[in-house]
Amino acid sequence: MRLKRAPLLLVPALLCAALLARADDDAYAAARQEFLRAYTPASAMLPEGPAQDSAALQAYPLYPYLEAARLRRDLRLAPDPNAVDVRIAAFIKDNADQQAARALRRAWLPDLARRKSWSMFNTHYVDTGSDPALRCNALQARIALNLTKDLAPAIVEQWLTGRDTPAECEPAFDWLRARKLLPPSLIDQRARLALATGNARLAQNLLKTLPAEMAAPLRQWAALIEQPQREIDRLIAGPELPVETAALLDGWQRLARADVDAALQRYQPLVDARKLDAAGASIAARSLALGAAWSRRPEALTYFSRVAPGDIDERTAEWNVRAALWSGDWTRTAQALATLSPAQRELPRWRYWSARASEVQGDAAAARAVYVQLTANDNYYAVLSSARLGQPFAPHPQPLAINTAIGTQIAQQPPFVRAHELLLCDLKSLAAVEWQVGLEGLDPAWRVQAVPLALRWGWYEQAIASASKQGVYNDYQLLYPKPYDVAVHAAVALTQVPEDLIYAILRQESLYDAEVVSRAGAMGLLQLIPDTAQRVARRWQRPSPARGQLFDPNVNVPLGSAELHDLLELFGNQQPLAIAAYNAGPNAATRWLPDAPRDAAVWIENIPYNETRDYVQRVLWHSVVFGWRRSGEPQKADAWLGQIAVPAVPPAQTQAPVLADPVAPDPAPPK
Repeated sequence: MRLKRAPLLLVPALLCAALLARADDDAYAAARQEFLRAYTPASAMLPEGPAQDSAALQAYPLYPYLEAARLRRDLRLAPDPNAVDVRIAAFIKDNADQQAARALRRAWLPDLARRKSWSMFNTHYVDTGSDPALRCNALQARIALNLTKDLAPAIVEQWLTGRDTPAECEPAFDWLRARKLLPPSLIDQRARLALATGNARLAQNLLKTLPAEMAAPLRQWAALIEQPQREIDRLIAGPELPVETAALLDGWQRLARADVDAALQRYQPLVDARKLDAAGASIAARSLALGAAWSRRPEALTYFSRVAPGDIDERTAEWNVRAALWSGDWTRTAQALATLSPAQRELPRWRYWSARASEVQGDAAAARAVYVQLTANDNYYAVLSSARLGQPFAPHPQPLAINTAIGTQIAQQPPFVRAHELLLCDLKSLAAVEWQVGLEGLDPAWRVQAVPLALRWGWYEQAIASASKQGVYNDYQLLYPKPYDVAVHAAVALTQVPEDLIYAILRQESLYDAEVVSRAGAMGLLQLIPDTAQRVARRWQRPSPARGQLFDPNVNVPLGSAELHDLLELFGNQQPLAIAAYNAGPNAATRWLPDAPRDAAVWIENIPYNETRDYVQRVLWHSVVFGWRRSGEPQKADAWLGQIAVPAVPPAQTQAPVLADPVAPDPAPPK
């Protein structure tokens, strides 16, 4: 899931002082507190008298951040913003290598555009490629300054997108229209881009300006996006009605994804009525096969068999295997595995399932050889392979060779000094930017030595993310720390949920960042949505937490563990089901209950949300590592192997909010 930091605009000096215990070097203690006393009102846009900064503060590594905050404040409050513009321009010039200056410029440019200070804007604009509104402001600046050489192609580049464009782009588009440089062909092209991304609303608006004969096929496509079943029925009933093949197959794919039963009833009538050729029938069968596989319908195999070999892409091949596994047909599974690409067949996932197929088909020696090979690695499928061999699994640690001298040199480099100070002042989002700049500036051979540095600072999420970028995965002492033992042990005492499972979910949910917030508003270490936290607190007769308290590990971890306990109870203590429910919500997990008991690994493999399948597998793997770290003993997977079945008391569908961001069942194939 994509995570963001909780906004922290007001940072009390006392908080920074409390964090001094984490500092390696307290040389900046006095300047740090002076910085925060000044930075807090400046970043909150509060007026203050003339600054009387000490020499120590002016020499403090974060002083440019204070200057930038004051300039942003002055820009908003000053009666004459033009005078502030001159000061900002000078600051950016004098601090060109500073992230504080770059951040100030990003905040300043939209203000210049709002005030139509186009000359100043054009002088300081830098196209980073990440802000379409600013890019369109830059186009406006060129128009206003009559810098129109090669302008039309630049505007057309902004025009040709299937996404909605910001309002800042309209003046540039109007410039094209006024010069007759936005012909119907470009409108048609953009409408098609919009339809290809499912943006029917944008396409419909664009079609209002097209001639009727050009707009008609695209209106049909938009209707297939918005009402696929209705339009498919109309096209079956009226085989003479015109429709573009791409639009028809797009609408069909949407129907197969949204309502498998309706698509199953209409496949042959559609093929017959529209006289689809072999290529069209194959593509339609592929859409239906995938929809049926995501719903774990037995008909999936029938339609996979109708897909032409040339239409079997990686996703189709993988779901063909999953459908065969779900059916329990190991001969068909072996056949489906053979359709995987050579690169796919080498992945641990599919090597494991190939070995399972060999084992069931009587070639125990071949299966065993693959299992043994897989257990030499460290991942979820290695644990499954070890279980097939009847053995517990022990990870294979590869400790990082820590070079303290290099780490010391890294810590003294300016970006890392600033990152550390920002971290100590709880300005973590700014610290993360400085860290990345510093990391990119290091010799590649040195970058891995930044990992123990981040850990020494208590910056677990940055340490793990940086290690992953450098291909460091198996130093379990470094990458599987247990910094929240007090909160976790309290949660275990309250809920009896295993410590290893709590830490596994904590690591996967938040990467140890206690102040993280998800796109769905889930907060803290165990990513609790406030309404869910309130509901769990009532059920467990705990104090009702205020929103901000969910950033407190001693509140968040026990409540999250209580929710996990309830999910385990709801799903008959079947860990994979409960873990899936924690990620995608209990309603989704209930929909995924099998019609008959299924091998747990088969059930997990057939979770239709790629994010949730990956989540469950990662959490189970993390629990093995934490168990091994805690006990020093190889771990058994008994708690999550066996079979998945409908609990004795099936869970009811509820309106309870989910705890994570569910994704569509049709993202890119998992790796």
